[in-house]
Amino acid sequence: MNLREFRFAQTMIFAIEEINSSEFLLPNVSIGYRIYDNCGSTLSSMRAAMALMNGEEWTVGKTCSGQSAVHAIIGESESSSTIVLSRTTGPFNIPVISHSATCECLSSRKEYPSFFRTIASDLYQSRALAQLVKHFGWSWVGAINSDSDYGNNGMAIFLAAAKEEGVCVEYTEKFHRTEPEKLMKVVEVIRKSTARVIVGFLAHVEMNNLLEQLSLHNITGLQFIGVEAWITADSLVTPTSFNVLGGSLGFAVQKANISGFADFVIKEFWETAFQCTETNRDNVTVKTPCKENLDLIELKDYNDDVAELRYSSNIYKAIYAVAHSLQSILKCSNSQGCDKTVRVSPWQVVESLKQVNFTIKNGDQVWFDSTGAAVARYEVVNWQRGSDGSVQFKPVGYYDASLPPGRKFVLRTEAIMWPGGKTELPVSVCSESCPPGTRKVLQKGKPVCCYDCIPCAEGEISNTTDSNGCTKCPEEYWSSQNRDTCILKNVEFLSFAEVMGQVLVFFSLFGVLLTSLVATLFLVNKDTPLVRANNSELSFLLLFSLTLCFLCSLTFIGPPSEWSCMLRHTAFGITFVLCISCVLGKTIVVLMAFKATLPDSNVMKWFGPAQQRLSVLAFTLIQVLICILWLTINPPFPFKNMEHYKEKIILECALGSPIGFWAVLGYIGLLAMLCFILAFLARKLPDNFNEAKFITFSMLIFCAVWITFIPAYVSSPGKFTVAVEIFAILASSYGLLFCIFAPKCFIIVLKPELNTRKHLMGKTQSRSL
Repeated sequence: MNLREFRFAQTMIFAIEEINSSEFLLPNVSIGYRIYDNCGSTLSSMRAAMALMNGEEWTVGKTCSGQSAVHAIIGESESSSTIVLSRTTGPFNIPVISHSATCECLSSRKEYPSFFRTIASDLYQSRALAQLVKHFGWSWVGAINSDSDYGNNGMAIFLAAAKEEGVCVEYTEKFHRTEPEKLMKVVEVIRKSTARVIVGFLAHVEMNNLLEQLSLHNITGLQFIGVEAWITADSLVTPTSFNVLGGSLGFAVQKANISGFADFVIKEFWETAFQCTETNRDNVTVKTPCKENLDLIELKDYNDDVAELRYSSNIYKAIYAVAHSLQSILKCSNSQGCDKTVRVSPWQVVESLKQVNFTIKNGDQVWFDSTGAAVARYEVVNWQRGSDGSVQFKPVGYYDASLPPGRKFVLRTEAIMWPGGKTELPVSVCSESCPPGTRKVLQKGKPVCCYDCIPCAEGEISNTTDSNGCTKCPEEYWSSQNRDTCILKNVEFLSFAEVMGQVLVFFSLFGVLLTSLVATLFLVNKDTPLVRANNSELSFLLLFSLTLCFLCSLTFIGPPSEWSCMLRHTAFGITFVLCISCVLGKTIVVLMAFKATLPDSNVMKWFGPAQQRLSVLAFTLIQVLICILWLTINPPFPFKNMEHYKEKIILECALGSPIGFWAVLGYIGLLAMLCFILAFLARKLPDNFNEAKFITFSMLIFCAVWITFIPAYVSSPGKFTVAVEIFAILASSYGLLFCIFAPKCFIIVLKPELNTRKHLMGKTQSRSL
């Protein structure tokens, strides 16, 4: 005995009796009914349909003739049987109104033009299931459905919606109530799977069969997501079912309160079950004795779900929809009643049902959309254990497809009890979420929800969980250590604040100090033979140029700017040419002085002080002209070098025109080589203090420094390029200072007895003899 279906029949009787007693709805017309039991068989459904369409009770020997008195058929409960029923009655335009057939396939008005239902299509429920799964972050689920029109269509819609939501389905299994071997396979798949969430698109019969096997194999702790067909089915509540289905979530048809129905159902039931009643026949009271020895335990759950009235309210609405359509066809009014002469055809009822729009006594509005279905409204219910130990279907939210996007789904997560009585949300993922700073890489041959987490490359970040890719940082930014944010790159330049910069500043200023001391010493002793013999004017000019060389190295320290970039290279080029020009002048003076000692030679008059000044000026002006051309055509400029180091910015001076830079450097090298050659030729000239030797050594150091500077300059990265350039300037400047002036200072300070004209000239004469 299927008490659930029996109660549906009682609901139909209650609604019809209520309409027949109404003074406003079909006031002078009574509705009759026939109720057939299909016994869960589509074949029986077809027999019942044929009997209803024939217009007479179907018996053996009678032909199928005569017009049907049936204007509408209410049913069935399952989609597969409803499909058979609708296809059978469709050619005759007899409307079929179902209270629980939810298959989306029934929405086709072309195939089922006379089908209606007071429940929503599974199109909404299936999509809502995918949204529900996505809402809780379950990206790895199993799916089981009934092998029927209801289960197959509903599951197909769910799978498509799940794919759109980014939910992966580990397995999809189906079985029919008549296939126990397939059921055992399903149980085995569930037992071996890693998904902790199962979406069950099952009719309550298949769900009952699955529940029995899961209880038998003690498979518990899984999160079931159910559909309206079984989520509130009392037939699933057994002493052991809560261990399997406790914490289940699903969509249920909304409850409705139909006044008077509970009393009607319970009274009728007990009178039928105990077979005792009290009737009045011809004013004679007759009491029928109650059935003896009745087992009350078999009847204990009968009225447990009367208060739920989920599908029963849909039947109630269906009956009233037929009544309202007849009211319209018969042109009923409260004063004149209904026109009984109107011959009602089934197609008229179909067309009238499309237009019905009324409100039942509990306030629910009834109308059908373009597919013949009701608006999708569901309660989200949760299987919970009550304080008395009973199983309760507790509402924890709702879904209303008629509401605008963003407001259709409402959930009270805090009210949900999860499997095993836990309050923590269960986790069902193929792979753990990838934290910020990583990206997902799919595992070969597996669904998109199965992936590995790979750290982002340098210079790339991901600032969201489960990022599919990494984003490259802007040019002046770099990724943090965790690869989750972009931070400004460190700017690198040779700074006065760092140790290397301070050391170079010290040696620069120390060089200026030494040069100043030498200049002071020469100034104090300017009238001594040693100073006068070494061309004091060029010596002072050389000391001045060396001071500028030491000072120009300071322009290379600090953040490059437009002016500092132009100044540092031009100042370096001009001061060094001035310095080398002075040395070259001194070398030429030494050579000319030797030539002047030869008989009949007056060469010195051709390279006197005026000529010396002009030569230094001319050599320097050439370098000045090169620098002007360089600055005019393509000057040096500050540049952020982001190529050498990816994680930092090198702030440097770009050369602008490399030709200009190498022209400046090449001109200095040319003068230095010329000076070195002349000094080398004059190194053995007979002089007590042969300055040519010292110039040779200084030029040798100068050339060695700048020859080694070139590869070091090209290969040094970042601020070390500037440091190498400063070192070359300081080293060559110190080389000139020490090689040319150190011996003279030694004589002036420590050997003053040698700083006499007699000593200088006497030594020269003794050698010449």
